[in-house]
Amino acid sequence: MALTSPAKAEHSYSHLIDTLEDGRFKFFNPQKLNDPRYDQLPLSIRVLLEAAIRNCDGFYTKEEDIQNILDWQQQQNKAEVPFSPARVLLQDFTGIPAMVDLAAMRDAVAKHGMDPSLVNPKCPTDLIVDHSLQIDYSKWCVSLKNQEMELVRNKERLQFFKWCSKAFKNVNVVPPDVGAVHQVNLEYLSRVIQVSDGFIYPDSVVGTDSHTTMINGLGILGWGVGGIESEAVMLGQPVSLTLPQVVGCKLVGSINPLTTSIDVVLGITKHLRQAGIAGKFVEFFGPGVCQLSAPDRTTIANMCPEYNATVSFFPVDQVTLKTDFHSKVKLKLFLNWQVIEINLSSMVPYVSGPKRPQDRVAVSSMKEDFQSCLDEKVGFKGFHISKEKQDIRVPFLHCGQEYQLVHGSVVIAAVISCTNNCNPSVMLTAGLLAKKAVEAGLVVKPYIRTSLAPGSGMVTHYLNTSGVLPYFSQLGFEVIGYGCATCVGNTAPLREAVVDAIKQGDLVACGVLSGNRHFEGRLCDCVRANYLASPPLVVAYALAGTVGIDFEKEPLGVTSEGKEVYLCDIWPSREEVQQTEEDTVISSIFKDLRGRMEKGNTFWNNVDCPDSVVFPWDHKSTYIRSPSFFSKLVTAPQSIENAHVLLFLGDKVTTDHISPAGSIARVSAAAKYLQSKRLTPREFNSYGARRGNDAVMTRGTFASIKLQNRFIGKPGPKTLHIPSGQTLDVFEAAERYQRDSIPLIILAGKDYGSGNSRDWVAKGPYLLGVRAVIAESFEKLHKNQLVGMGIMPLQFLPDQNADSLELSGKERFTITLPDSLSPRQQLAVKTSQGKSFFVTALFDTDMDIIFFRHGGHLRYVARTFL
Repeated sequence: MALTSPAKAEHSYSHLIDTLEDGRFKFFNPQKLNDPRYDQLPLSIRVLLEAAIRNCDGFYTKEEDIQNILDWQQQQNKAEVPFSPARVLLQDFTGIPAMVDLAAMRDAVAKHGMDPSLVNPKCPTDLIVDHSLQIDYSKWCVSLKNQEMELVRNKERLQFFKWCSKAFKNVNVVPPDVGAVHQVNLEYLSRVIQVSDGFIYPDSVVGTDSHTTMINGLGILGWGVGGIESEAVMLGQPVSLTLPQVVGCKLVGSINPLTTSIDVVLGITKHLRQAGIAGKFVEFFGPGVCQLSAPDRTTIANMCPEYNATVSFFPVDQVTLKTDFHSKVKLKLFLNWQVIEINLSSMVPYVSGPKRPQDRVAVSSMKEDFQSCLDEKVGFKGFHISKEKQDIRVPFLHCGQEYQLVHGSVVIAAVISCTNNCNPSVMLTAGLLAKKAVEAGLVVKPYIRTSLAPGSGMVTHYLNTSGVLPYFSQLGFEVIGYGCATCVGNTAPLREAVVDAIKQGDLVACGVLSGNRHFEGRLCDCVRANYLASPPLVVAYALAGTVGIDFEKEPLGVTSEGKEVYLCDIWPSREEVQQTEEDTVISSIFKDLRGRMEKGNTFWNNVDCPDSVVFPWDHKSTYIRSPSFFSKLVTAPQSIENAHVLLFLGDKVTTDHISPAGSIARVSAAAKYLQSKRLTPREFNSYGARRGNDAVMTRGTFASIKLQNRFIGKPGPKTLHIPSGQTLDVFEAAERYQRDSIPLIILAGKDYGSGNSRDWVAKGPYLLGVRAVIAESFEKLHKNQLVGMGIMPLQFLPDQNADSLELSGKERFTITLPDSLSPRQQLAVKTSQGKSFFVTALFDTDMDIIFFRHGGHLRYVARTFL
């Protein structure tokens, strides 16, 4: 490891080393500090403390850091502390640029006369190939065809991944067709207790996926970070975080029989979002916790990014481990902590949407709520459809039969288990519902794009064993493969007749999925309303064919005999689900997953890869390219002189707006580049799959069709090239500015950069020439990513913004950097129109400033080898 080994005698805290009774393992015992402050620490903070003690090396982690953590009551939200996780988790969309960067770093080190084999992850890293699956086939074809297409389409990427698994130490690549990253993390990679060099210590992880927080349901501390931060951790640097406040969440009451863990999590999401807990740790306790299974807990922990908490932590107990190990762990009283009490009895079935996960809607109110969305002005909930157009019906033909679409018609229905943590109860509820629906004679309209994406083979195993899988298939929910699909924008195009009908009637068509990401346009650009729902409700809405239904008063459908069937007629009882779970979800199926991981598949095993220390880049490749991040390793950041504004943005700019993950539009700058390489639109693949190609990803930056640029006045990936007055693609405008050596900045509103933790949201703007972003507020994770790429995150002072300062965005901006920077320092900004104002440079720590001065994490690490 890069940090001091805990077995060395010179370790500052070697006197805390203890031995288990059986003598097999050693561990650092913080209780031997005999410090009364330790007993007052929340359990999640104790994990931070143990990691700091074990990794104390006097450089990255110092003794004063340990004291700050012990002094948590006074230092929370003040002191910055390091956290060295036990491992790093990568999915392939974010993993490939990380590994490409390491390969490029080897090139840079070799060019400077050093041994390139020195460049390796210091922290154990698991990379799961799971995000390249696309739904080319559904309903009438089996998942093998999708998997075959995935493997052929991504051969170059897979060859590179295989090279990584052989060339780099401490890298484990999980091949495709095993499972989704968060699912494999839960089922196979997580250990609760790690063992290394004769020492045991708590398992912990940071991952380049927002679902990483799921692992907190098992009592394993972990959260999502940007690809840039994850690369730093891989190379031996700890994550730097402000010592968090901890909110105690007391669960009381009993869960309603019709309420699933998805309903519980949406309810908790609303409560905690209203409580204002951004950046805090949430620690669950109370009598309601024991009612929650381990899958229930991980499902709840999964959504914590949606209410802006860092983690939602369920301490290890007997439910987690099914043994008495660690059962003596006791939750301390929450003393003077902030405590939020949530009554589980108040939870009823909910969905969330139509555009944001925090906008919860009771299923009983869904019909009424959707109607209000049609009425309201365009916004987070509204579509502003005039009254005379709300009753429009558009007929169309599909397979020789006529159907009709209306506002609220469901055209995408995706049952996704990965986001539900392979939660057997909700998946089996959906399967039993499908079984009862088929037996009652109900069908799903064939034009609806239905799919079933199990998070791993384990899910398919128990769905098949329980006998419900054939009923899923009969309703059109075929297993389409193992990996992220619908919720990451990889849904196959809708039928042409359906798209034409939607456009003809300007309809607000709907998608329903059991995921946790559904921003407008993410699933499909012509589907404006998307709802998150539990898997059984996805099936229910697919059967109904519309979200404009009152399940209590209106039937799901009518059988061929004319009998009306209501949702309550086919909803399985809690007892029936529990019995099915007990009969089919057994520990032996985990062995099947382990075997598939270790054996791989025939295609993966036959993939050839180079046998070399440095990667032999193929200049003809459109998937893998060596980026230019390491071309200048000695240039320090300078003041920004006479910068133009590349984009003038408003509130709630998400990472989907900044760096789309879905399909590549045929008229985009990225498409033009790929066409110049003689690729056809069928070969474009997705932005996510091409994250190893900086030329594609730079052109894809700000390429979202939903981008609202105030320079333009309508959605689209365009901006104003101010010197010429021309409207251009964002990339084309940035290219012109760079040719003229004009630095660029971005103006934005509140919550800039909310959403997924993909690294290209910072790498892309950097390669476009963006030097700073001035916003009213930032998502913390994205703020860290900007720092990690050497871009300044600058915040308007309280009660100030672009409008209050009367900025048009067409001015030129000068931002002066002092010789020495300090955390949260105010900087002066001057415009070409003579205005001056101050902004706060959001460097939270001295380490942030060090990284920025070196041009970001990657160049800082590269310099350490030189």
